[in-house]
Amino acid sequence: MQKPLCIVIAGPTAVGKTALSIELARHFNCYILSADSRQCYKELSIGVARPSAEELAAAPHYFIASHSIEEEITAAFYERYALQVTEEVFQKDKVLIVVGGTGLYLKAFLEGLDQIPAIDPEIRSNLNAAYEEKGMEWLQLTLKEEDPEYYASGEIQNPQRMLRALEVKRGTGHSIRSFQVQQKAERNFDVVKFCVDMDRELLYERINQRVLNMLEQGLVEEVRSLLPYRHLNALNTVGYAEIFDYLDGSISLDRAVELIQRNTRHYAKRQMTWFRKEGYVFGGREVILEKCGEL
Repeated sequence: MQKPLCIVIAGPTAVGKTALSIELARHFNCYILSADSRQCYKELSIGVARPSAEELAAAPHYFIASHSIEEEITAAFYERYALQVTEEVFQKDKVLIVVGGTGLYLKAFLEGLDQIPAIDPEIRSNLNAAYEEKGMEWLQLTLKEEDPEYYASGEIQNPQRMLRALEVKRGTGHSIRSFQVQQKAERNFDVVKFCVDMDRELLYERINQRVLNMLEQGLVEEVRSLLPYRHLNALNTVGYAEIFDYLDGSISLDRAVELIQRNTRHYAKRQMTWFRKEGYVFGGREVILEKCGEL
């Protein structure tokens, strides 16, 4: 290899990325860089399926329990962080395993992000408050009215992306699409991108069981301890939002579990769609191990 190599192991939640990445890291005797937008928070463990202490001891990791939920972690932040990691790691190693399911973080790291002007934080604050009060339908209708260009082609089931689009529109007067020029940044390393694939029904069974395991491990208690921070963006995520509703008394625990399972399945489906569009090589665990062995 003339350049250092990043081996990206992406895929939907519960597909087995962690175990596969550790196996590869041990094979190449190298570091792992997480690309998970929630496992980076030290206050979150059970609900984000953070790797266990044994797994973390098996291979050195970056971006796991490395930041606080009170910090603002964005794709732009991750791009800077990840590039610093590569600069450090590639001084002594030639391979880095990058693993995670947050497609936008991976895209930011591998290709760079479009430069969007800074937005007045008050705009974001007002939008978040309105969304909390009025909900998803209001958000979708408002986005359709104010930024029809994004609404026609963007992720209109993802509140964070929709809020970001509205924030940019209100802050700049232009659609976020006008800033997305699709010009890839050059990197000083090579990349191979794999997406771990699995039979859809089996994946959904794994997701359903993982949620039940989280309950047994103490998910409700973890979420209860985070009640004072529920307004933070880091907690506006599957597994926490539903338990907050349960703790409020608005739904039963059984219903919360059903919603977490359903919403996680939907998220997994969106992840697979993203990685297909981004040109990842799909394959099962054994296929990916074989291809990596040829590198």
